[in-house]
Amino acid sequence: MNKLTLIGTLALAAAMHCGAAEKTLFKTDFSDGETGKVPETLMVLDGGFSVVEAGGNKVLELPGAPLDTFGALFGPAGTTNMAVSAKIHGTLKGRRGPTFGVGLNGVAGHKLMVAPMKKALEIRKEDSVVATVPFDWKSDSWTSLKLQLTEVKPGTWKLQGKAWSGAEEPKEWQVSTETTTAPSSGKASVWGNPFAGTPIQFDDIVVSEAK
Repeated sequence: MNKLTLIGTLALAAAMHCGAAEKTLFKTDFSDGETGKVPETLMVLDGGFSVVEAGGNKVLELPGAPLDTFGALFGPAGTTNMAVSAKIHGTLKGRRGPTFGVGLNGVAGHKLMVAPMKKALEIRKEDSVVATVPFDWKSDSWTSLKLQLTEVKPGTWKLQGKAWSGAEEPKEWQVSTETTTAPSSGKASVWGNPFAGTPIQFDDIVVSEAK
């Protein structure tokens, strides 16, 4: 094999590897969504989700009332080696703030939640917090969240989460936990509880294969 052929082969292999590592399974930014309605690609579990215009952009919005936890499912149903990410916007009102996040494996799966009143980033399993780290959330700003589930060895699965402001995703995961309970098959999700009485907005939702 000559030098040019070798370089070409290595470049192709690298491209194939990167493509496989970043394979997108579902993606939406709501730009094609009809205002006032829920996109057909989403399954609303409860809550008044709808597409709205915001700052010249279209986003998915959960209204500021009633005060409860609401969610929507999307993408393919999976069990493991998947990741979900989304950008979420919320606002403090007095001493009250929203909670919001993303999830995997359906309603009963794990969720990565920002809890501003606790100043925490949490991984939850249903209503139980299974891992938490300090997190300084900024009101009236977009926060990106990413949750990943991988099987690290037979019978053991790892959940890893991160949250950040700005365009650059941090390289390191901020919160993680392991479980020996096999994940159930289910869709990815977004969640919000408008404790502050102000709307929660969602954008740039992506489901991908775990890296």
